[in-house]
Amino acid sequence: MTGTARPRPAALAGRAAWALLAAALAGGGPSAHAQAPTAYRLDPAHTAIHWEVLHMGTSTLRGRFDRLDGTARFDARQQALEVGISVDVASVSTGVPALDRMLRGSTLLDVQNHPQAWFVARQARFEGERPVEIRGEITLRGRSQPLTLTTRRWHCGFNLLFRREVCGGDLEARLSRSAFGMTLAAGLVADEVLLHLSVEAVRTDPGDEAPPAATDSGTTTPP
Repeated sequence: MTGTARPRPAALAGRAAWALLAAALAGGGPSAHAQAPTAYRLDPAHTAIHWEVLHMGTSTLRGRFDRLDGTARFDARQQALEVGISVDVASVSTGVPALDRMLRGSTLLDVQNHPQAWFVARQARFEGERPVEIRGEITLRGRSQPLTLTTRRWHCGFNLLFRREVCGGDLEARLSRSAFGMTLAAGLVADEVLLHLSVEAVRTDPGDEAPPAATDSGTTTPP
């Protein structure tokens, strides 16, 4: 057969879960008029996903994904947190062009057939008003697996640049690359991949399409 490969069921499920959660977080869900947690949108200028994996038991390979988008709802008093993140997998970058091309290829991230990855979470464990674990599901290369983010740092406060509340912190997670069909160089590169997420999410008000963006001069542009 010729033509574009069809998305696998797991990829469709991940995409659907992301779309439904994004709609709910934007205020379009059934509980839009209920006492819902506050909505936030990830600030791409201050949000990043880095990863690292052990190479030949000797040194650590590190990289990042440069393009992502996401929304969240958070209420510390209610101990409620929902998150939806989409990642442009082709934006993977290690600083080594040859390695980047290998990572994007069919034996690893396979960006041609699976250009997006998703993380969707509706459950979190709190200590007081601070989330310490966020439990959800990641969809990568058309396969979905549970994933738990552990919070290393979390803070909410008024941001002078945006003139709005900003919440976020540093989080970590571990996944098995073979669980997503990435077994290339299994004897040379470790199976476990450590993810580091640095997140800042800007509070959004009804009617906002996006949070205000900080400029190089330190001022903000309106949403």
